[in-house]
Parts: sequence; structure tokens; C-alpha cells
Amino acid sequence: MSTQIAKKAELQKNWYVVDLEGKILGRAATEIARVLRGKHKPIFTPSVDTGDFVIVVNADKVCLTGNKLSQKVYHRHSGYPGGLKSVTAAKLLEKQPDELIRKAVKGMLPKNKLGRQMFRKLKIYCGGEHPHQAQQPKQLEV
Repeated sequence: MSTQIAKKAELQKNWYVVDLEGKILGRAATEIARVLRGKHKPIFTPSVDTGDFVIVVNADKVCLTGNKLSQKVYHRHSGYPGGLKSVTAAKLLEKQPDELIRKAVKGMLPKNKLGRQMFRKLKIYCGGEHPHQAQQPKQLEV
């Protein structure tokens, strides 16, 4: 018996919707990354994008435990001397809550072309509504 390799033509992509109201960021991000990667399917192949689409709603109502709101800091650098920009998780949650979830999920995906392809299947919305009703997404519990 040989190991089956998933082929792109045979794959069935499903759509899932995740409601993050009152959910913990890290625990939700791991589940979202698992579905984007396709590890929940028996046909999972590391070199093929077997994952599904994930729609995240209520991104602005996600929770962080402990003192992470004040102590967790996200850094970026412009490339110029003295160009380090820092923002706390509380300020990021206030101004761009979707970016907080993007950073958490992107860190859990592979750092290559395949990971970038998987990341494009993540759709994040701050409110409770999304424009993907035509895809008939299923509810995903995290």
C-alpha cells in the first residue's frame, strides 16, 4: 500500500466562518491556521495547498489573556537608521483589530510561497457581517 499524494485537481475547498466574539486570540489562531493549512483533512499533503477558506467575523471582540494587552509589542523597521516602529497589542486591537489576527495566524503558517498562498484564503471582518454568503460557509467552532 502506498501513501496517497493529494492532487490539486481532486481537491474540494470548503468555506468556514469563525465568530471570535469572546474567544482567546492564540487558541483561535491555531485552529484557523490548521484549517487554512488543511491538517484537518485525511488527504493532507505538506507540499500541496489542501486547506479551506476561513471567514473571521467579530475580529474586534477577540480577547487576550493576562497582561498581553499592555505588554505584548509588535515591531517593524523601515530599514533606515532609527526606523524602528513599535505598537502595543491594545493599540493595535483598538485601531486595526483585523491586523492583530492576521499577524497571529501568519506566524503559524509556513514561511514560503505555499504559506503565502494559504494566507490568501483568510478573510477577516470586524463586524458580524461578511459578503461571502453565496459560498454557503459552515460554522467552525474554536
